Amino acid sequence: MMLADSAGPLSAAYDLTMFDLDGVVYRGPRAVPHAVETISALLGGGGRIAFLTNNASRTAADVAAQIRGYGLGIADSDVVTAGEAIARIVGESLPAGSPVLVVGGPGLTVPLESHGLRCVSSMEDKPVAVVQGFHPDVGWRELAEASYAIQGGAAWFASNADLTVPTGRGTAPGNGALVEAVRRATGGEPVVAGKPERGLFDETVRRTGATRPLMVGDRLDTDIVGALNADLDAMHVLTGISGLAHLVAQPPVQRPHYVAPDLRGLLASHPAVDTDGDRAVCGDAAAEADERGEVRLVRGEAGSLEAVRAVVTAAWTRFDRTGEVSRLVGAALEH
Repeated sequence: MMLADSAGPLSAAYDLTMFDLDGVVYRGPRAVPHAVETISALLGGGGRIAFLTNNASRTAADVAAQIRGYGLGIADSDVVTAGEAIARIVGESLPAGSPVLVVGGPGLTVPLESHGLRCVSSMEDKPVAVVQGFHPDVGWRELAEASYAIQGGAAWFASNADLTVPTGRGTAPGNGALVEAVRRATGGEPVVAGKPERGLFDETVRRTGATRPLMVGDRLDTDIVGALNADLDAMHVLTGISGLAHLVAQPPVQRPHYVAPDLRGLLASHPAVDTDGDRAVCGDAAAEADERGEVRLVRGEAGSLEAVRAVVTAAWTRFDRTGEVSRLVGAALEH
């Protein structure tokens, strides 16, 4: 798959824009540059939005409060967490009042209780299911109780399987690392709702009633692959985890429909890219790959949407022709 194009502002082609949070809207407590202005413009123009997060440590209300702190007028229901998505799956699988052993915090207990389930913390309560999600206070005892319950026949559910979680001090073990500990102890396999599985996307579409949503993310292996798994269009922004070098190495079935330096790409048109051999031209920008596999921007404004589209297309064209990942040269993304 090559990049798609749009004659007008990209967001106008969709009835819902779904945003990942970490690396797209904020990094820690700080908003990502251009994120607040872009989302404000979408809301001001009547656009519908939703915020998706794999992190089940907080409730949707807590996450929404942080976003409102940037001056964005959103409702709690505009945030959809993997905790809410897995709670729906569990709630539809079990009778009301069923005891479920929770490994996590309010980001799990609140939505589980809203689905009529009874949250417990010990095997002594005879849980019929284990629901596992990230929380910084989770320790060995909670993981052990989960393992005992699963070995005793309890069904196993997990909000997400991200191996890492970003923190203000760096990268730390995520829920996936804790899930792996229980998997090693039990040999079991959980039902997972978070990206790249489609449960979180399905919950968002069900809640909003959208018929043509667009997913915007910064992480290829969760945001973009997850959107593709759910048959949704996706735009990748270069403000977070997966950079340009990772993007150009993607095989056709894992490529986003659009790419932009930041969220302002939602308000812009995405010009078609013309190719001639290993040369790609997008508007005023041009990029080309040489015989050594080096791709460079040869014309255009570094850091522009057109430059990024040209560079990515030149690299993907060479990848599809030779099966080799290109090496990027030059300042294609420097502003």
